[in-house]
Amino acid sequence: MSTKSPNPIDRHVGSRVRMRRMLIGMSQEKLGRALGVTFQQVQKYEKGTNRIGASRLQHIAGILGVSVDFLFEGAPQREGSAEGAAGFAEAPPSEYVADFLSTAEGVQLMKHFVRIGNPRVRRRIVDLVAALAGEDNE
Repeated sequence: MSTKSPNPIDRHVGSRVRMRRMLIGMSQEKLGRALGVTFQQVQKYEKGTNRIGASRLQHIAGILGVSVDFLFEGAPQREGSAEGAAGFAEAPPSEYVADFLSTAEGVQLMKHFVRIGNPRVRRRIVDLVAALAGEDNE
């Protein structure tokens, strides 16, 4: 018996739900209670193993204080779609960025980083992280 891997769009939407939930400091249990489901169900939504129906997606967006569009931002495009056609549009952000931002460390780092008002200090922090990672940052 083989297990079917989650649809990339379901995974993306789930990771955006997780990112936003963590950004506002909400637990899976609290989101689950608001939706009338268990925290295990929320975990399945966030991993993309269970699809989120349209009405539930709208409910989740409302609870998290975002638009439904926010949950699809940067989603992979299906082949043959008009949005996937070549043009001048920017490429969607790399999946690893979304994966990083859906971790506790990614959310914490982002929350603290954006509070740094001095652009020179922010630049120095980016340079420091690049140096620690062993990369030159221009």
